[in-house]
Amino acid sequence: MNSPNPTTVAASPPETPPRRRAIRLPKDRQAIVDNFFRFQSLFGLVAVFLIAIAVSPSRNGENVFLSSGNLANIVRAVSEIGIIAVGMTFVILIGGIDLSVGAVLGLAAVGSATLMVDSGLGIVPTVLIVLFIGTAFGATQGAIVARLGIQSFIVTLAGLQAARGIARMWSGGLGIPIAYGDGPQEAPETFSLLSGSINGVLPVPALIFLAIGIGALLVLRSTAFARHVYAIGGNEKAARLSGVPVRRVRVTVFAISGLLAALAGIIHAGQLNQGSPNDGAGYELDAIAAVVIGGTSLAGGSGSMGGTIAGALLLGILNNILALNNIDANVQLVVKGLVIVAAAALQRLRPRIA
Repeated sequence: MNSPNPTTVAASPPETPPRRRAIRLPKDRQAIVDNFFRFQSLFGLVAVFLIAIAVSPSRNGENVFLSSGNLANIVRAVSEIGIIAVGMTFVILIGGIDLSVGAVLGLAAVGSATLMVDSGLGIVPTVLIVLFIGTAFGATQGAIVARLGIQSFIVTLAGLQAARGIARMWSGGLGIPIAYGDGPQEAPETFSLLSGSINGVLPVPALIFLAIGIGALLVLRSTAFARHVYAIGGNEKAARLSGVPVRRVRVTVFAISGLLAALAGIIHAGQLNQGSPNDGAGYELDAIAAVVIGGTSLAGGSGSMGGTIAGALLLGILNNILALNNIDANVQLVVKGLVIVAAAALQRLRPRIA
């Protein structure tokens, strides 16, 4: 006697999570919302600036925050992080990350001090060699990411360790002081200009940051390279099928990041009159924070250089006003963390509004 056929149960399709419904707004309100998100970093910068004025302590009836010396200190302090953040913006726009920039800064600072003080090289050959080292280091990381398909987080984390190790071997694990003069073991006096200012108002590092920022802004607005960067960050597969040289662009972007980190290292050595293998520790986190606060998506494909510049200035003002009010350093870290989370939350909210 044949047994009855077992009942066949059709497999039900897996349930898909419900999609978040976009909020539809009238056109006039939509335009307001779009402009808010487009200029969110600028609005944030203005808001923090006004708050800083309001809560600043006074000295002899003068608002300390608005004093010319304090404002100069802010832009001087921001310059190194800002230059690194410019390079980081390119990397994040393609959906990558570069954790090695702080260590590359330290390597560049050590290289600057060693080549001038120990090797007796002049400023021009020193700068060219250090910039080449930073560019080559970044390009190597980019090539590994592009050719081997390893995530940039892992590659640049390894690069961070490698750059620190090279800097320590190069310097013997010690900071190298920079003394100025024409004798042996002395650097050219011209290098000290990096710690000076124009007409006693605009610090030289801030002027360099401004020039780099404007140049990067123009590149992102008007070049085919910028369109390739945005295309890769938006959809790498589609970009490749469209003929975008994905590998070459990826290597170039990491080379730019390494170049600007090395430039920041040269400025760092000039401002502190020394090069230490420990210089730049944690700078990569501040650079990433400036980019995120500036509205660039960590997923890639969306962001602006103007936003990054505003984000770097916002962080600088925030650090300054907290320090002026003698806020505990640990509390300062918490406040900065909350600002970063708020900026990321705005990015998360933006797609929900249609």
